[in-house]
Amino acid sequence: MVATLTRPTLVLNRNWQPVGVASVARSLTLVAAERARIVDPTDFQLYTWADWARLIPQGDEPFVQSVTFRIRVPEVITLTEYDRVPTNAVTFSRRNIFKRDRYTCQFCGIQPGSEDLTIDHVLPRSRGGTSMWENCVLACLECNKRKADRTPIEAHMPLRKTPVRPTWRPLYARHDMRIESWSKFVSEAYWTVELDE
Repeated sequence: MVATLTRPTLVLNRNWQPVGVASVARSLTLVAAERARIVDPTDFQLYTWADWARLIPQGDEPFVQSVTFRIRVPEVITLTEYDRVPTNAVTFSRRNIFKRDRYTCQFCGIQPGSEDLTIDHVLPRSRGGTSMWENCVLACLECNKRKADRTPIEAHMPLRKTPVRPTWRPLYARHDMRIESWSKFVSEAYWTVELDE
């Protein structure tokens, strides 16, 4: 049941624009508090808590088991009052650098696993380089050691891509689980978590 409660639910604003992802538990809480409605992605019908609770899960459809009944897991909800689209920036963090660079060494292109990757400063810190999106890339331990305290040009180790600040998207850094019904509400760009350059 815990895994079911943590599954992702697409959150739309009241204009049906994607604004984020919430867990099933959070989504059901919003619906119960009448701050959101569940959207049936097959026919776009909206459901209140009472309406949704009357629907019986079919076949292998995921559900949450309460003491007295089963409730279908919502895949999409729409907020009843929120109509803005967030304009956040992606936070500069180790985790987000790993996501931006797709767990890939930006020098040799290997994907050894997170424990064998480090964050390398393109312009080394000892030479005034700062920790920011445009100066940090993932490097495998071997490439990091080989580059040492030099720039990629000095080390004859060209970068595979120029590091940039990612463009924020509502689904960035949330869940890797792909739910097919979301494609009716979200453009393909959101699926790939590609970064605009």
